[in-house]
Amino acid sequence: MDLSEVRKTNVGGLITACISRLDLVNLMVTKVKQAQHLKTPHTVKPLVIFSANGQSISIANNDPVMGDMLNQADILHADGQSVVTFSKHFSEYPIPERTATTDTIHDVPKMSSEVLHHFLLGASKQTIEKCADVMSTAYNNFKIAGTQHGYFSEQDEQAIVDKINQSGTDVLWVGLGKPKEQVFIIRNREKLNVPVIISCGGCYNFVTGDYKRAPEIFQTLGLEWLHRAFTEPRKLLWRYITTNPHAIYCVIKHRHKKIG
Repeated sequence: MDLSEVRKTNVGGLITACISRLDLVNLMVTKVKQAQHLKTPHTVKPLVIFSANGQSISIANNDPVMGDMLNQADILHADGQSVVTFSKHFSEYPIPERTATTDTIHDVPKMSSEVLHHFLLGASKQTIEKCADVMSTAYNNFKIAGTQHGYFSEQDEQAIVDKINQSGTDVLWVGLGKPKEQVFIIRNREKLNVPVIISCGGCYNFVTGDYKRAPEIFQTLGLEWLHRAFTEPRKLLWRYITTNPHAIYCVIKHRHKKIG
């Protein structure tokens, strides 16, 4: 699948891709293979992938700078089931299914037999190394090009960019949390010689088992946020109470708006 084939729709002011889980994997693999066939692969422009959920919609409408940053992604995919549901009722085109980043990191080696090299950036040193071990052990085609914990300052960024470039990775996963991961990617996208860059939030903690996914029924009903809110109330309950109603308001405000 090529980027030019992706249909996009406006969900709450965010230009969101109407793609499936397999589509997202195919886009990533296609981009890597295109870079591999170039005589000078380091000149390839990265495919930048961000994710959208109810919190993203709320933040983007409160902070135009963040909204613009999210919309600068080549692909903004529906990480939250609410975005899929909103698209079916309030957007020009429906999004076929949720593409949760916590699934995507497993979908890549499961849905494609291609051997890809991955660099994991973010979380603590212990978490990121454990995540790398879990993924490389579980999937023979998920090769670790390198890791880097997420506790660094802006002054450290050039050294980290150099480390990533020297690793020869195909896919860079950036799990620094919103908005730090988007800021890092946008600020460095021209310096990073990587075919695919994807923001992934707390994805590593789910891989290691530190965070638990909601039961399947909660995911199907789009209520994974509710499960997380009650399992981590101090961290998440107030966030969901404040952002979810605002996200609904924003989606209605932007309903059926066309792109462009």
